[in-house]
Amino acid sequence: MGKGMVIIGAGEAGGCAAVAIRQAGWPGPVTIIGEERHPPYERPPLSKTHITDEGAPEPRLSAEAQKFDEFDILHRADIRVSRIDRDGKRVHIEDGGSMGYEKLLLATGAQARSLPVKGGEYALTLRSHEDVWALRQFFRQDRHIVIVGGGLIGLELAASANRLGARVTVIESQDRLLARAVPADIAARIHETHRRHGVRFRLAVAVEEITRTGVRLRNGDRIDGDVVVAAVGAQPDVALAAAADLPVDNGIVTDAGLRTADPDIFACGDCAATRHPLFGDAPRRFESWQVARDQGELAGRNMVLASQDQSAAPWFWSDQYDQQLQIAGLPELGETVVKRTLDEETALHFYLSENGTLVGAAAFGPLSLLARDMRISQRLIAGRARPDATVLAAPDQRLKTLLAA
Repeated sequence: MGKGMVIIGAGEAGGCAAVAIRQAGWPGPVTIIGEERHPPYERPPLSKTHITDEGAPEPRLSAEAQKFDEFDILHRADIRVSRIDRDGKRVHIEDGGSMGYEKLLLATGAQARSLPVKGGEYALTLRSHEDVWALRQFFRQDRHIVIVGGGLIGLELAASANRLGARVTVIESQDRLLARAVPADIAARIHETHRRHGVRFRLAVAVEEITRTGVRLRNGDRIDGDVVVAAVGAQPDVALAAAADLPVDNGIVTDAGLRTADPDIFACGDCAATRHPLFGDAPRRFESWQVARDQGELAGRNMVLASQDQSAAPWFWSDQYDQQLQIAGLPELGETVVKRTLDEETALHFYLSENGTLVGAAAFGPLSLLARDMRISQRLIAGRARPDATVLAAPDQRLKTLLAA
């Protein structure tokens, strides 16, 4: 058997890439290597239904994983790659074996960041299906859950714990929630939604120590809890790339076609810092389920066919109780904000660059109000549209007319 296409990382991005390689016409071996015992599975439910459902949670296999047999894709589970030999084009496995590759894809994802404080090992984290089992022991009525980190995962876990009847306290070192990911006015609405459901917050405070019974803050205050959960972001898994002398900068650096400095090695998903034609030359890391899928499909095609650049506008969502947050593009690049009121509580925010190009859109509210306009916003961002601000702001004007313009 000759050298084949090898993918390190059996997550959403790796699974999409494996199927895309076959669909692009590659006839040789396709192997996907994962450290977990499961084939690629959906991770968004981990912080939501896998916590709250009464029955024992089972991994929800991705649509691509269910096609592995049909497409003759070999999934090797419970295997850790120890190093990459770029000169010999081989990956070496910890058990002593090795595998040659024609092209290699690094889809190694990211790991939950630990809290760099005394007692940080006492805090639970959420990144994999196995982590859910530990959390479910504590997420129940009359328990007090202390969550360190007011980002998306922390708030999704807060909503799940609240739904199960637990008391929840969220500790955030910044002076507001979602400081890295969400515009301030939308973050304020999300904060108020959680507050109305009884979640308590401590903002602009740092954790000094974690104990078996709670946390001690830097100001001396103590917060007792049945469990402490660290939800302070994710660290891209770049160890293999760095050891192989591939450029790393908060992720494995790639060009717009997801190729690294080595023309036979690609990277995509949470581990990759990619150049995106919509947002300039700086490598950026996009952590989202949809981006992992888009990049996986593109990387798989580019490993077989002529290279294409990324073109889809990044997009993510987060469920918070009966509301949904959606963000498309990069709102932080906007110089001007245009607000489109959808109802008395819900508004869609558009972010325009200095020259009027739409670079981001964001909203928080009922999905039925957001879905259509957010889909159109994605298309406008991907098309580098410079929409008429008066149309964006007028709820009686259909956004779809801007696509034609």
